[in-house]
Amino acid sequence: MLEISTDPTAVDLHWLHHRLSTDAYWAMGRSRDRVQRLVENSLPYSVFDNGTQIAFARLVTDRTTFAWLSDVYVDRAHRGKGVGKLLLDRIMADADTWGLRRMALATGDAHDLYRPYGFAPHPKPDQWMEKNWPDNPS
Repeated sequence: MLEISTDPTAVDLHWLHHRLSTDAYWAMGRSRDRVQRLVENSLPYSVFDNGTQIAFARLVTDRTTFAWLSDVYVDRAHRGKGVGKLLLDRIMADADTWGLRRMALATGDAHDLYRPYGFAPHPKPDQWMEKNWPDNPS
């Protein structure tokens, strides 16, 4: 049975650190300390199959106007079985109750997962900016 938790203390940090730092192209080499801090400072969503963590995502949000969806990861053994959709269904249902104005995300390969939820390329990329710290690890 699949269950979703937003309890930061429920996150299996060993599982999450290993998966992000070795299997997620955007987080390769990420330290355990960084993984622990991102869980502590975000709204984590963990999917469990009979008590074993199989997926993760997090929102960085004020729960009022803006959210950034990040670190969406489904264990390879569970991909293609609707786990990502289940996770996004829950996240979007929560976000709908907050009255957000905008949710952002970045993806290199999962556009088809996010499109049905209304995500699209930003219509005004000339208005969005970012700052990178290239010397900081992922």
